[in-house]
Amino acid sequence: MVTLEIQGLSKAFGDRVLFKNLNFRVESGQCLVVTGRNGSGKTTLLRIIAGLVRPTRGRVLICDENGVMDRSRLRRNLGIVAPDLVLYDELTALENLVLFARLRGLDGSPEAAKRTLEKVGLCERAGDLVATFSSGMKQRLKYAFAIQHSPSVLLLDEPTSNLDEQGVDMVRRVVSEQKERGVLVVATNDPEERSYGEQFLHLG
Repeated sequence: MVTLEIQGLSKAFGDRVLFKNLNFRVESGQCLVVTGRNGSGKTTLLRIIAGLVRPTRGRVLICDENGVMDRSRLRRNLGIVAPDLVLYDELTALENLVLFARLRGLDGSPEAAKRTLEKVGLCERAGDLVATFSSGMKQRLKYAFAIQHSPSVLLLDEPTSNLDEQGVDMVRRVVSEQKERGVLVVATNDPEERSYGEQFLHLG
């Protein structure tokens, strides 16, 4: 059982307040869908949950049966798909995934990486340089990074961006599997992606 709890969360950049005093709780098996106009703070909220950005006020608690996760455990239990995730164009898809696995302290074997690439439909392109990938293929590779460690908490920012219909089907499978495993948070304004949610938060 995993829970994500936000308590009194606020974020401002100088005099510009993105959001103020957010409070919510999401439990295993649930998806929170975050909506709002461009610039309302959707991406920033996900980055705060991921521990990549500090809030102005409030706190984020991610807990399992062992209590509140510290930064080290959070890194091993959280996955994120976001537009600004860095890919190494000079490496192959397989090399990228092996590198990220080892940085996380996971099984960094090529075999494990290939199994993850199979899940996102990239196994046949495992040996190709990421520089040769289309935007849709790069988005699939970001999903491979996010799910390679079966995260307890998965954060998706505009999840079907740049994906064709087969890619959208892949996202639906990822969403379904994540709900069986833990917590899901999706930032989107897409009507179909809103259908993933049991809880909703509108910013702005």
